[in-house]
Amino acid sequence: MRTYLAEAYLARSRSDELGAIADRVRSAAHELAAAGTPVHYLRSTFVPEDETCFHLFEAASAEAVSETTTRAGIGEVRVVEAIREETTPRRVASAQGERHEERSIDR
Repeated sequence: MRTYLAEAYLARSRSDELGAIADRVRSAAHELAAAGTPVHYLRSTFVPEDETCFHLFEAASAEAVSETTTRAGIGEVRVVEAIREETTPRRVASAQGERHEERSIDR
C-alpha cells in the first residue's frame, strides 16, 4: 500500500471538531476496509494558522482515500500521494562506553 495525504479546509473556529472529524474518517476507513477496499487511516493534523487539516492514510489508491473522506463527510479534499520518513531512536554505546540515542531514517 502507498501513503496518501488528504488536505481539507477546517476553519480555526471549528478546531474543537477535529476529534469528531478524525473519528468519522477512521470509521469510514474501517467500513471500506471491511468491505474489501484496502485503506487504513493513520492520523490527522490540524494547522490553525492555515485553516487546513491533513489526514494521513495508507491505501491502495487515491480513489480509496477520496471515497473514505466522502463517506466521512468532511467536504472537498485534495488527495495526493505522500512519502513518509520515520525516524526511530536507537540506543547505542560510544567508544568510551557512554550510551546515547542515535536516530535513523526508516523508509
